[in-house]
Formats: sequence, structure tokens, C-alpha cells
Amino acid sequence: MLRTLGHLLLSGIFISGGWAAFSKPGGRPQLVATFGIPEPEMAVELNGAIMVIGGTLLGLGIAPKLAATVLIGSLIPTTIVGHTFWKEENGPARQNHLTQFLKNIGLIGGLLIVLTEKD
Repeated sequence: MLRTLGHLLLSGIFISGGWAAFSKPGGRPQLVATFGIPEPEMAVELNGAIMVIGGTLLGLGIAPKLAATVLIGSLIPTTIVGHTFWKEENGPARQNHLTQFLKNIGLIGGLLIVLTEKD
């Protein structure tokens, strides 16, 4: 019961954030382009779709280990590209990026726990 609830709660950020990236990429493609990633808009939309699908699978308890693996694979580049706190001067922008970076690291930790669960 707690595992199911945990998976459901963990999935929300991926479904919500993934949908936002997929449906309204906004400035994300320009940021992605600065890292030399080809087809940046398509990359953002694909990453968003992967997060929605992975989050949905995790939340529904369908192949949770596969979903967690896919989400980790999606979250690592998202974190490195999207939250470059080390490039910011001290101030609110740096703090915001650091907070989001650490949040994503925490999400990766939660997904790693999913990978250790017994079936």
C-alpha cells in the first residue's frame, strides 16, 4: 500500500513537468541548443513525452522499474542542462537553480529506491 502511494506521489512531478515541456517548450530549446544538442525543440518535446509516459507508468504501477530507469535517464540530462547553478553569480538565480538541481537529485534518489524494491 505504501509503495503504491509512494509511486503515485513520485509520478506527479514527471507527468506535470513532462507535459509542460512537451506542450509548451518555451525557452527550453534555446537552452538545450547551447549544449550542442541537435534538434533542440524536438529533444525537449521528446524528453517531455518520455517523462509523461514514464511518470504515468510509475504512477499506475506498470513496469515501475522500467519506468524508474527511463525517468532517471531523462532526468540526468534535464538536471545538467536546466539547472546550471555553477554558472550563476550568487543571488536568487543561483539559489533557484541550486534548489531545482537538488530537487532533481532527490527525485533520482527516489527512483533509485524504486529500482531496489522487491517484486
